[in-house]
Amino acid sequence: MANHKSSKKRILVTAKKNAINTSRRSAVKTATKKALSAIASGDKATAVSATRAAESKIMKSAGKIMPKKRAARKISRLTKKIAAM
Repeated sequence: MANHKSSKKRILVTAKKNAINTSRRSAVKTATKKALSAIASGDKATAVSATRAAESKIMKSAGKIMPKKRAARKISRLTKKIAAM
């Protein structure tokens, strides 16, 4: 266990950030899965709206919980699938 006041604070801050990042990562995965299932269903209007929502979540997480290039790649792949419909 930490003995210094600053160390105790860092433990609390790290736990809080970990919870936030886990939540964000989960939200991105959920939005992406919803978009992919909408694309698989074949309804283009639903797929486009689900992809927009997923894109928003992914871009908000870019640079925070995932690298910017990975975020761009995920968005690009979703967009390609929409275009192929």
